[in-house]
Amino acid sequence: MKTIMLVCAAGMSTSLLVTKMEKAAQAQGVEANIFALSASEADPEIEKGAIDVILLGPQVRFMLKQFEEKAAKINAPVVIIDMQDYGTMNGEKVFATALQLMEAGA
Repeated sequence: MKTIMLVCAAGMSTSLLVTKMEKAAQAQGVEANIFALSASEADPEIEKGAIDVILLGPQVRFMLKQFEEKAAKINAPVVIIDMQDYGTMNGEKVFATALQLMEAGA
């Protein structure tokens, strides 16, 4: 089971992207727990340590450094979601990016 956390300003705009990523995971036969939170809700989830990768929405790109520092404690990669993929809600592409990050860290 792969756990992917998406972080955005309010946790709302990424919910559609989560749905599309879940469909992509299902189509590829990958068990994944994909969820979205606002940046202010992310810390408790990171502290649990059960996250494989953290994807930041383009609107919170300025928080990359602080998320990298938090995620380093649980050895989870952090990346900003490509603005075009985010804007078009390309769940397949964003899920593929998450998988690549997890495989690189494995």
